[in-house]
Amino acid sequence: MTVSPDAAPQHRQSDPEDVLKRLGGSWHWALGLALATLIPGILVLVWPDETLHILAVIIGLQLLVAGGFRFVTAFSHSDDGGGSRLAGVLIAILAFLAGVLVLRHPLQTIGALSLIVGVFWLLTGVLTAYVAVADRALVHRGLLFALGALGAVAGIVVLCFPVDSAVALTRLLGLWLVLLGVFEVVMALALRTATRGIRPTPRES
Repeated sequence: MTVSPDAAPQHRQSDPEDVLKRLGGSWHWALGLALATLIPGILVLVWPDETLHILAVIIGLQLLVAGGFRFVTAFSHSDDGGGSRLAGVLIAILAFLAGVLVLRHPLQTIGALSLIVGVFWLLTGVLTAYVAVADRALVHRGLLFALGALGAVAGIVVLCFPVDSAVALTRLLGLWLVLLGVFEVVMALALRTATRGIRPTPRES
C-alpha cells in the first residue's frame, strides 16, 4: 500500500497538540477566557440575594471553566525548555483543584472560601508573570505580565483583608473578577490586533 506525499503533512496538521496550539493561541479563545471571568464577576455583583452558597457555586464553576480554557491556552506557549508550557498546565491544574474544593463544600465558611480563592489567584498570578517572562515568542508579553501582577495583587488583597460577611466577600470577589475579566478582554483584543498584523509571506516559486 503506497502513501501519498501529502499524507504526512495532513497527519501533522491533525495532530492533537497542533490543534490545541492553534486554538489556544487564537484571540477568540482568549476572549472566551475573558468572558468566563467577566460574566461570573458581573453575576456575583448584581445577584439580588447574595448568599455564601450561591457565591461558592458561581466561583467554583468559574474556576472549572477557566481551568479548561487555561489548559488549552497552555499549548500555545513555546516548549523551549523555559517551562512556560508546564507553568500554563500547572495553572490549569490549580484552577481545577480550586474549583473542586469550592464546589465540594459549597456551605463552607467565609474564611475557607477566601483562603482557596486568594491562594489560587496569588499562585496563578505569579505563574502567569513567569510565563510572560519565560516565553519570548508571545506577542503580548507585557500585557500578560501585567495580568499576572494583577492576579497576584488580587490574591494578596483577598488573603490580607479578611471579611466577616458573605455580602462583603461577594462584593470583593465580584469586583476582582470584573477587573481581571476586563483586563483579559483587553488582552484578547490586543492579540487580535497583533495576529491580524502578521501577514503570511508569499511562497517562493
